[in-house]
Parts: sequence; C-alpha cells; structure tokens
Amino acid sequence: MHQAGLNKVAIITGATGGIGAAFARTLSSAGYALVLNAPSTEKLCALREQLSGPCVAIAGNLRAESMPRTLLDSAIEHFGRCDVCFNNSGLLEAGSIESLDIERVCNMVRVNVEGAFRMAYTFLQHFAAQGRGHLVNTSFALTQRVQPAVGAYAATKYAVEALSEALRMELSQTEVLVSCVEPGMVRTGIRGQWRETHVEPIDSGETFEPAALARMMLSVLEPPKPFASMRHAEAGLAQV
Repeated sequence: MHQAGLNKVAIITGATGGIGAAFARTLSSAGYALVLNAPSTEKLCALREQLSGPCVAIAGNLRAESMPRTLLDSAIEHFGRCDVCFNNSGLLEAGSIESLDIERVCNMVRVNVEGAFRMAYTFLQHFAAQGRGHLVNTSFALTQRVQPAVGAYAATKYAVEALSEALRMELSQTEVLVSCVEPGMVRTGIRGQWRETHVEPIDSGETFEPAALARMMLSVLEPPKPFASMRHAEAGLAQV
C-alpha cells in the first residue's frame, strides 16, 4: 500500500556507509521517502531509527542479481513510484601482488561493477518508461591517478564513470538525468581502509565531512531556482 502526499522517493544502496547514511539523513530531512539497502540488517535498522520520514530497509548484497528489481519493486509497492536512485554501494580491496587475495578482488568487481551496472540499467529502464528520474552513480576522485596496490579498485570506478558518461549521452534528449559524483577524501570508513593498504592517498586538499557532501549532492538533485532549468546531467562527472 503506497502512501499519498509524498515529495519524492529515492533508493540508496550502500546506505549504512558514511556517504550513504549522510545522504539518507539529508534526503529524509528534505521530505523524501526512502528505500535503503546495505548488507547489514542491524545497521539499516539503526539508521532507520535516525530518520524523520518514511523509510523501508532491505538488507542484501548487490551480488544478488535480483536485488535491483527487489529495491525498485519495494519503492513502487510502498510509495507508488521512484524518482532517484543513488547507486552508491561499493567495496575496497587492495594490496600488493604478493598479498592480494584475488577472490576478494573478484568479489569487489562483482559488487562495484556488475552490481552497479545492474542497478543503473534496471532503474534507467524504469525512468525511461515513466519519462523522468535521476540516476546518481558514485565514483572516487582519488582514482584519477592510479597508484600501486589500488589499481583494481580504481578500475572498478573507471568502469562506473565510463558507463555514466555513455548513459548520460544516450539519455541527453530526455527528462532522465544521469550524474556521476566523484568525492575526494571523505571522513568515512573507506578512508581508513585506504590507509591500511599502506599507500598514501593523493592529496586532494580539503577533507569533506559526509554531511557536507550530502548537502552538495542534494543541490544536484534540486538545483536552486535560477538554475532549475539547466540540465545538470550535461555536466557529466562532478568532482567534489
């Protein structure tokens, strides 16, 4: 049974990570109804308790081929529609050639690439059919200069960026928007994981708090009125 009178409906994968959780709080405060996804039921429930608006939590991993459709169906069932997909789930596996566990790397590829691609196409097909919608993919600005030990991770993010640009061009004459956000160093768990690789991340200047990044991303979804008519999808990659 869907709820009437809602503002917009967004799906967020990787919702319990620093960026995903911050985006969930920001969108909830802005009046969005949310469908949240992450592997941990416990973390999803804890996040849901922090939100002010309607929210559905669905635990699961994007390695499951059915997960994108499950998330979309949940949005339709509970809220009657879907307006935004924040395609944010991702893993970081890195290490030297001698220490790298190739099975863990391949699992990362399945989540970061295959899972992200399945989300993108599932939701863009839905958005194209309804004539509107916004897909936001997450990459990582610090992969722009490949470093030792993190090449496989950088490659997964390059793949998302290439897909984002191709899809943006394909849909440029429609009301379906595609954005790819490339945050620099953000104070999240992945920052610690990066340092555990013993490779210093590229100096990107200021380190962002997740909440500040989430506010910037909200402005991408809802640009100020003087710029509301601009097609921000045309900007392609956005480094912040």
